[in-house]
Amino acid sequence: MSSICGIDFGTSNSTVGIVKQGQPTLIPLEKGQLTLPSALFFNFDDNSLSYGRAAIEDYIDGEFGRLMRALKSILGTSLMSQDTHIKQRQISYSEIIGEFIAELKRRAESASQQPLTQLVAGRPVHFVDNDPHADNLAQNALSDIYKQVGFKDIEFQFEPIAAAIDYEQQLKKEELALIVDIGGGTADFTIIRLSPQNQLKADRYDDILATAGVHIGGNDFDQRFNLAKAMPALGLNSYMKGNTRLQLPSAPYYDLATWHLIHNQYDRQNIHRIETLRLNAEQPQLVDRLLSLLKQQDGHRLIGKVEACKIELASEMEAEMDLNFVEKQLHLHCQRDEFDQATQKEQQGICQAIQQTLHTAQTPVEQISSVFLTGGTTGLPSLRHAVNAQFPHSKFVEGDRFGSVGSGLTIDALKRFA
Repeated sequence: MSSICGIDFGTSNSTVGIVKQGQPTLIPLEKGQLTLPSALFFNFDDNSLSYGRAAIEDYIDGEFGRLMRALKSILGTSLMSQDTHIKQRQISYSEIIGEFIAELKRRAESASQQPLTQLVAGRPVHFVDNDPHADNLAQNALSDIYKQVGFKDIEFQFEPIAAAIDYEQQLKKEELALIVDIGGGTADFTIIRLSPQNQLKADRYDDILATAGVHIGGNDFDQRFNLAKAMPALGLNSYMKGNTRLQLPSAPYYDLATWHLIHNQYDRQNIHRIETLRLNAEQPQLVDRLLSLLKQQDGHRLIGKVEACKIELASEMEAEMDLNFVEKQLHLHCQRDEFDQATQKEQQGICQAIQQTLHTAQTPVEQISSVFLTGGTTGLPSLRHAVNAQFPHSKFVEGDRFGSVGSGLTIDALKRFA
């Protein structure tokens, strides 16, 4: 055992790796699973705090409280300097992220049976697109959080490079690889020289031809599909009465489809505004569904249903989105083609970012030996096909979608600290 670990704090899921008998090992974090969903539930009845799958289950079971997810997406935004209302107290978003990371540390220390003080932490290539100052602030804020929970030595590694380090362990010869890591919040890329000999190197600077990233991930795909399929059933794109053909304001629907903005929609003034809009709506029954959702504070449940439908459509051509909790008998029939159409912009953004990575590296497509895919969003068939089409002569390797980054971070930590 050692005091070394690697943490992949993800937008949707997180992993922790420790060194066990000299070997980097991801540890089970909840119910035997290597991942812990990046979620917290503040229970207002007994003032308890649950994490991961337990947090989501508490929310779905109707416990009185507040669910928070996708906290990583707050890093680099103005919300990091703000407080939010949890029951009868104000708590900063920084403190909430710290609560979750402290729990990751507690669970890892329980598995390792000793304090963990040395850390290589994953980070996206860009926390914030096209804003180096905000990006630095985001890393500094995350570093401060790691220090506050008890880590002494903290290093950061780009998540796609960590995935590359994991992939390199299986190589028998040198490759020029493109690493594609698409998680819940960001899509990150690196072009890097990998080989069995390079595995021994702690500093990989000379092997990296380019790194790039864009703030597009699984949550963006969920949001687009939500707006295209679920929200119209709640009044999005419907019209006001009269001959003006004005549509209902779209802002409440967009906020309700964005994880960290959902809670704001439960404000009484916001509900009153929507009740006023309902009086002039051409289809008031649709707005009634929206009001029912808001009054029950079921916005997170709706996003969960959209996400579950997306996952099912990754393996099936059709799926049912059950919205019975909004209105009895409300079911939406969904097709994979609808999802692909709704998320075309996101797919194109990722493909453009890959082309920019090649341009930065000054590397023709033909020179890429292999394309290594990791991150939960790479499980979407249409996205995989779009990426594959850009590299007709390359070998495609499917990594551990939820574990490759965490494994690579732990290998990197062993090299740096041991």
